[in-house]
Amino acid sequence: MLIVGNVLLSEDIVEKKFVCDLNACKGACCVDGDSGAPLKDEETGILEEILEDVLPYLPQEGRDVLMETGAWEMDSDGDLVTPLVNGSHCAYTIFLDDGTASCGIEKAYRDGKVKFKKPISCHLYPIRVSSIVDTDALNYHKWEICKPACSCGEMLKVPVYKFLKEPLERAYGAEWYAELEDTAKAWVLAHKKC
Repeated sequence: MLIVGNVLLSEDIVEKKFVCDLNACKGACCVDGDSGAPLKDEETGILEEILEDVLPYLPQEGRDVLMETGAWEMDSDGDLVTPLVNGSHCAYTIFLDDGTASCGIEKAYRDGKVKFKKPISCHLYPIRVSSIVDTDALNYHKWEICKPACSCGEMLKVPVYKFLKEPLERAYGAEWYAELEDTAKAWVLAHKKC
């Protein structure tokens, strides 16, 4: 484990390579899974506030689910998540002409309709965050659907933490990320000597 500030990180975040390859996976992370995207407590209120601005971006089935369940729900484990359409894809999912799944919230953000890009759990993927007392623990989540992203990352030699610079800075700040870069460089140098 690595420690940056008061955040614990799995070494995989420095070691593993990852770059999303939407041409290969077609945004399967928005579609596959047992429940919706994990949400922080404060994100539930944000989703409620922006729902009316995001609804026009969504297909009818997503709008119907969100109008029935609300902007978020609690899953069977008691976790706050985005609702699903028929137990399948996230209700905020939009599908591009080639069938690629994308985020309706992010589309509204890019169009300047909302100031919230998307849930931080989506933005940080393949990092998953868990809480240990007052500390976040960041772990690399390995998922079969992301094999193309791993291959792409290996080819481009981009570690997970570099691919996720923007969301990591969003979550923890630019100063924290700079410390992570220093820690990662030192860790890599120390392990090259072994």
